[in-house]
Amino acid sequence: MTTAVANNTASSATSGATTANKSTSNADAQDRFLKLLVTQMQNQDPLNPMDNAQVTSQMAQINTVTGIDKLNTTMASMNSGMAQMQMLQGASLVGRQVLLDGNQLAFDSTGKVGTGAYNLEGAASSVRIDIMNSAGVTIDTVNQTGVAAGQQGFNWTPPTGTNTSGLTFKVTASGGGKSVNASTLMTDTVDAINTSSGTLSLELRNSGSTAYSKVKAVA
Repeated sequence: MTTAVANNTASSATSGATTANKSTSNADAQDRFLKLLVTQMQNQDPLNPMDNAQVTSQMAQINTVTGIDKLNTTMASMNSGMAQMQMLQGASLVGRQVLLDGNQLAFDSTGKVGTGAYNLEGAASSVRIDIMNSAGVTIDTVNQTGVAAGQQGFNWTPPTGTNTSGLTFKVTASGGGKSVNASTLMTDTVDAINTSSGTLSLELRNSGSTAYSKVKAVA
């Protein structure tokens, strides 16, 4: 299986040049401010000179602007580092199975066993899992009894000759004479990762590009 890792991290040379330009710009701004302040003080009215509070206020303003600019530069550097860390962590997911919301059956490499999962809000005395073809017609049913609340899984072996392409499933559960809410979960295989959007996305074999935040579990 061929895998790929996409990443749009900027080159270190470009990053270094940008940082240098920002540093020069900051120094120029500070130099201009100090020259203006000295000129203002030299040409002030001797009968109405600037008080210490005015001078302190103007110094505080330039320090605040410089500090914010330095903070922005630091945050940009941290974001770049986090993106690289995400890429390295995500690379370990390639080829693994992940669990996410959905109702598509997944099959092993032999195509002989289908797997799916679901989450129950409460315990159920009986669970009915309908296997449906691409037209939405039920072709088989899996029944389970005495199922606890929480995440559960099931396996299904299709009859010989069954077309397993596009099969989905639906879960109906009940307990104590009442229906129990059930949400379907599906497994998929990670073929590649992508960080070009600034966030980690997984390229899944059946579901396509999917945000990593949507993954419920990793097998």
